[in-house]
Amino acid sequence: MIDLNELHQYFILQHLGEGDVAVDFTMGNGGDTLFLSKTVGESGRVYAFDIQPEALVSTKAHLEANGAPENYTLICASHHLLADYVKEPIKAGMFNLGYLPRSGKKHITTMRETTMPAVEAALAALAPDGVLLIAIYPGHEEGALEGEMIEEYLSAISRFKLCCSKFRIINSPAAPYFFLVEKK
Repeated sequence: MIDLNELHQYFILQHLGEGDVAVDFTMGNGGDTLFLSKTVGESGRVYAFDIQPEALVSTKAHLEANGAPENYTLICASHHLLADYVKEPIKAGMFNLGYLPRSGKKHITTMRETTMPAVEAALAALAPDGVLLIAIYPGHEEGALEGEMIEEYLSAISRFKLCCSKFRIINSPAAPYFFLVEKK
């Protein structure tokens, strides 16, 4: 069976390495932040965004417990404010849209109103040979709508600028899926 997290990391590792800058646009409990931090190493930088203070607390504890280098900045703000916090080009970005796992607050989710500007900001900040991974969770209404919106947007971008792919388990329509965006 396909493990989507392993597939996410495989694609990110084709573009991201020691000394690069990466962004976790939806830090949650810090799983992607940890992966990015260890991948870019001591000489790299990771910025991680979440609007919920408990996500920052959980992520910091996760990073410290798992020996992450001190190369990260945890930001309690919406991911659409990327340009206010990150001034350099980014080599990789990860979005896990939806709600904070294990928080019991499923009513607090990413929203189309901020997700689309965040994706646009991420694309504007993407370095040459950079990559964005956008995980969609269509099991709730807002997640399904975010996925449709992002697919429509990415489908209209010239393939000569960006390579936009979609990975989905076709016999499980409510299962998470993701978009991979690679800059030429």
